[in-house]
Amino acid sequence: MTKIIVTGATGRMGSRIAALSKEYADIKLAGTTERKGHVLLGKDIGGILGIGENGIKLVDNLGAVIEACDVVIDFTSIASSLEHLKIAAANKKAMIIGTTGFSKDELAEAKKIAEGIPVVIAPNVSVGVNLLLKVLQDIARVFGDDYDIEIVESHHRLKKDAPSGTAIKMAQVIADAVNRNLDEVAVYARKGIIGERTKKEIGIQTVRAGDIVGEHTVLFGGLGERIEITHKASSRDTFARGALKAASWIVGRKPGIYDMQDVLGLK
Repeated sequence: MTKIIVTGATGRMGSRIAALSKEYADIKLAGTTERKGHVLLGKDIGGILGIGENGIKLVDNLGAVIEACDVVIDFTSIASSLEHLKIAAANKKAMIIGTTGFSKDELAEAKKIAEGIPVVIAPNVSVGVNLLLKVLQDIARVFGDDYDIEIVESHHRLKKDAPSGTAIKMAQVIADAVNRNLDEVAVYARKGIIGERTKKEIGIQTVRAGDIVGEHTVLFGGLGERIEITHKASSRDTFARGALKAASWIVGRKPGIYDMQDVLGLK
């Protein structure tokens, strides 16, 4: 039985992870947290989420409840995730981090903090997206410089980071497959007289509108043909289930940083 604590448990992702955990016979919800001052602190999380009261109160201090769990699942914010990671590391608890938008320095900080515990850090925990990453790598290797590469991602109006972590991960996987430095070839916007497209550039474009859960399209454009591969998420439940899968997988793993490719055995 894997015992989990969900941080940000009333948020868009945290609430679905906490609610869906009830469906898994091998997972037990052991605690939930929210930010200080949240209006629902002290309330029963089961009642809050409409899954039936379960005796688990919403608290504002991960450190106060962390001993009850095996794994912390965090989809909050960069600052909060790093703070929760410090608490998890101090208490030798595994962690799943699905927060996106980390800079290279912040990611390096996270890896340093997590040296003594197993941690999954993944910009997207969907099984479908991670299988797609494997496919994109193979396609890019075959096409090389003969096909132009464009990525278009769409999310809801409330998403704070752009491009999405998933789009960046897709671009990085493709860039590695064709031996390019993404920092040098990524193009995030085009306007005006910019000249012809270069063979090396990888376009990454962003759409923010309404309540779009998440859509990613990768276009490989050649002369006379193009291939478009699209992943559309219609519900956050697909990400919640991926996070729960990762939580079950990580228990007992050696300390280190893992991703969903590890969880799914795609490496």
